Amino acid sequence: MVSQQDSYRLTSCIKPPLKWAGGKRWLLPHLRLIWQKHSEKRLIEPFCGGLAVALGLSPERAELNDINMHVVNFYRWLQKGLQIEIEMENERTLYYRQRDRFNDLIQSDQGDSQEAAGLFYYLNRTGYNGLCRFNKKGKFNVPFGSYGQINYIDDFSQYVSVMRGWHLNSGDFAQLEVKSNDFIYADPPYDVEFTQYAKEGFSWQDQIRLAQWLVDHAGPVVVSNQATDRILDLYKSFDFQIEILDAPRMISCTGDRTRSKEMLAMRGI
Repeated sequence: MVSQQDSYRLTSCIKPPLKWAGGKRWLLPHLRLIWQKHSEKRLIEPFCGGLAVALGLSPERAELNDINMHVVNFYRWLQKGLQIEIEMENERTLYYRQRDRFNDLIQSDQGDSQEAAGLFYYLNRTGYNGLCRFNKKGKFNVPFGSYGQINYIDDFSQYVSVMRGWHLNSGDFAQLEVKSNDFIYADPPYDVEFTQYAKEGFSWQDQIRLAQWLVDHAGPVVVSNQATDRILDLYKSFDFQIEILDAPRMISCTGDRTRSKEMLAMRGI
């Protein structure tokens, strides 16, 4: 069994494997301070996204969920020590050929295959700004990126021991079986207009439904979201403790690097 201290050392050199819009590596110093006194608990992430928080906190037990079944499939193969065998190159023609192949696998119900996991990684690393975007038909539609050089990984065996005690699920957050003592960290889609991350989308009613689900949890809860007025009003109405942080603007089509405002809302901490 890897001790908590050894696990922190192990993950300190293991980066999240995907590029991720809105990734939360920058938030880890804040979250680690909160997590320290709860580290024996099971971590629940209803929106695990780019996996930065789970890898950064390194819980021995975790229930990780994401509505996007393709990122969850990739993580399930990571747990098995994924070896990528497809061709990977930062080249436009190959990118669109591999994107077509990935969408063909989705349409033929092979989206949970090892090949699909490898293609998802390649498309994520090579596509525009690391975006993960699907149309209403469930097809991946991110265009080719503009990177000078990409260092691809084809052997993910280093993730096996780190993720051993983690369970991965793909579905709506409300379907998660949560115990009263679990530690929940929720990072839902931002309350801003954004082309769909998954074909199901995430509406304002979903934001309200999530806040209600979180306030019903008896254990510790931390939520992050962009600090829009209505998000702040929503979590203040449920008596969450609110902090406002400066978040790095990681992706901007205009090159704007102005820091955005991020809400960190907490209960039972």
